[in-house]
Amino acid sequence: MSPRAARQHVCIVVQNLPVPFDRRVWLECQALRAAGHQVSVVCPKAPGDPDHHELDGVHLYKYRAFPPITRKIMFVAEYAYSILATLLGLLRAYRRAPFRTVQLCNPPDVLWVAALPFILFARVRMVYDQHDLCPELYRSRFGRDSDLPYRALVATERITYALASQVISTNESYRAVALTRGRKRADAVTAVRTGPDPDRLCPVEPDPTLRRGHDHLLAYLGVMGPQDGVDLALRAMHHIVHVAGRTDVALTLLGDGDAGAQLRALCTELDLDDHVLFTGRAPDELVARVLSTADIGLSPDPKNPLNDVSTMNKTMEYLAFELPVVAFDLVETRVSAADAADYAEPNRVDDFAETVLRLLDDDLRRKQMGVAGRRRVCDVLAWRHQVPAYLSVYDRVVRPRTARKVSER
Repeated sequence: MSPRAARQHVCIVVQNLPVPFDRRVWLECQALRAAGHQVSVVCPKAPGDPDHHELDGVHLYKYRAFPPITRKIMFVAEYAYSILATLLGLLRAYRRAPFRTVQLCNPPDVLWVAALPFILFARVRMVYDQHDLCPELYRSRFGRDSDLPYRALVATERITYALASQVISTNESYRAVALTRGRKRADAVTAVRTGPDPDRLCPVEPDPTLRRGHDHLLAYLGVMGPQDGVDLALRAMHHIVHVAGRTDVALTLLGDGDAGAQLRALCTELDLDDHVLFTGRAPDELVARVLSTADIGLSPDPKNPLNDVSTMNKTMEYLAFELPVVAFDLVETRVSAADAADYAEPNRVDDFAETVLRLLDDDLRRKQMGVAGRRRVCDVLAWRHQVPAYLSVYDRVVRPRTARKVSER
């Protein structure tokens, strides 16, 4: 990276999670800081967060998060709120130190509206870090691809692609969408996977008390939205406990989300309260102890237009903790986990449950899969292997401006 690039101020915008809770964005912040950039972030607050604070040299400008969405019409209100809150955050960051690049992390794909004044009047360049395919997300949640909301999502995505100098894709499936539907040049799209940090995410001493008196422990880590399949994990647990009669199995669910209340009610309805524990959002220390104690990590994301081509962060974290995985057979899940996972027929709860049981009864294979997963993280998937590709994006962003300034001399 050129010395001139190292003096850039980058402002990252993320709407769906606070930072540093959004691990991908926080790793990006750390990579930029290590390369000599100034970094600011505009994002929602976690409970107790101040409006502005500095963490490890990164300035965080935060706003109150929008309430959980329960109806489609609320997406419109959320988008309007996100645009205004992001614009105000960008203004605060720019007043402290003018930034030359803004990185927009979706969803949603309307954040370009807040960045547009800076693009038009301050010559700020835009990087699009595409975390989700929003049209596919809509199809996965509501099952339609021809109504007005879907067409609007496709349109806003295309505008975001058009305004972006560079696009960051989380995997090769997303990169293919940027090249085809987004009509971007190959040299303007870079795949940067969300790799875990194996030095931070590593097994610790197991804590048998976390099994809560059961012989085996399953774990789920992550967001609990309607498309994340946690309801399928609960129904698989019902099969394990009440159909297969395996009362020696417990499940711990780490995380929360829009579907959290409904999932707790479903757990009670399925008579699983003695076997399932919801922790809510858990501190890193508890996550490490649970994943180091569990026998299997669950990735119950159902096959749908979004999940089939998405990289699941929880799967990567399971691998980092030497935890074998059971997942539905999805394209990008196979790319991530390879032989460190067993794959059930997509969306079949009974097959998912039976796959779990077969693996629980094979101690040697679980151990071999765990070792293979940890090795895959260290050798292939770790964030340190992604950093050069990520920083190369910013080298390309500033290179045209640098070349112009040199030619004007």
